[in-house]
Amino acid sequence: MEANMERLQKIIAEAGITSRRKAEKLIVEGRVAVNGRTVTAVGSKADPARDKICVDGRPLTRNPRRVTVLLNKPDGYISTVSDPQHRPTVLSLLRGVKERLYPVGRLDYHSTGLLLLTNDGELAHFLMSPSSGIPRTYHVKLPGNPKPEDLRKLENGIVLDGRPTAPCSIRPLTGRGKPWYEITLVEGRYHQVRRMFERIGQPVLKLKRVRIAFLTERGLPPGGFRLLPLKEVERLKRWNPAIERSSDENRNAKIA
Repeated sequence: MEANMERLQKIIAEAGITSRRKAEKLIVEGRVAVNGRTVTAVGSKADPARDKICVDGRPLTRNPRRVTVLLNKPDGYISTVSDPQHRPTVLSLLRGVKERLYPVGRLDYHSTGLLLLTNDGELAHFLMSPSSGIPRTYHVKLPGNPKPEDLRKLENGIVLDGRPTAPCSIRPLTGRGKPWYEITLVEGRYHQVRRMFERIGQPVLKLKRVRIAFLTERGLPPGGFRLLPLKEVERLKRWNPAIERSSDENRNAKIA
C-alpha cells in the first residue's frame, strides 16, 4: 500500500548501512535492488515491511540495534568504511563492536580528535544537516600569529565555493609553544578549517577536534572510544542552541 512506501535512501539509512546522502550514491551506482530488480533512480520508494531490499547483494536487516560510538581518532587513519589505497580506517579501531557502523562526517588522514560513528540513520541525517547548528570545536597549530583583522574576517565569514561561511568564534590558546588557536564552527564543509586559515596565509600544521556539541575527549586516549548512552543520543537529536545555552548558564549559576 502507498501509505507504507518510503524513500529507499531513508530505508537504507534506518537499516544502519550508511547515511542518506551516501545511500543516494549507492542507488545511483546500481548497488541497490528491490525484489531482485536493480534500482538506480534517487527518490524511488519501497515498502520496508514487504519488499526485499538488498545492498551489494546483502538483504537489509530490519530494526537493527542502534549504536553510536564516540572515537578519539589518532593520526594515520582514514575516516571511511574502506580505502582503495588500503590505509587503515577508523573502523579497525572499534574492537568488540559487532554492529556495522559508519562515520558521521570526516577527519583528514592526519587530523585527530573526536569522530562519531553510528548505524542510526536519523541521528546521522540530523548531524550532517547544515540546519542542525551542531557546534564543533577544533584546536589548530599555525606557523605564526594571524593579524587580528584577518581573524575577524574569518569570524564574520568568508566565501568558500561561492558561498559565505557561517559566523564562527576563534580565540588564541596560550602556553603551547608555536601558536595554537581554538575555532568553533556550526557547519562542516570539505576541509573547511584548513581552507579558512590558508585564505589568510596560515596553513594549518596540526588539527584536532576537541568537542562535538557537549561531547568532549575526556577519558578517551588516542584510539579509544565509548558507546553513547541513550540519553546522550537523544540530547544530540534534540539539539537546540538556545536551550543548551540556557542549561549551561543554569549550571554555572549553581556552581557560583
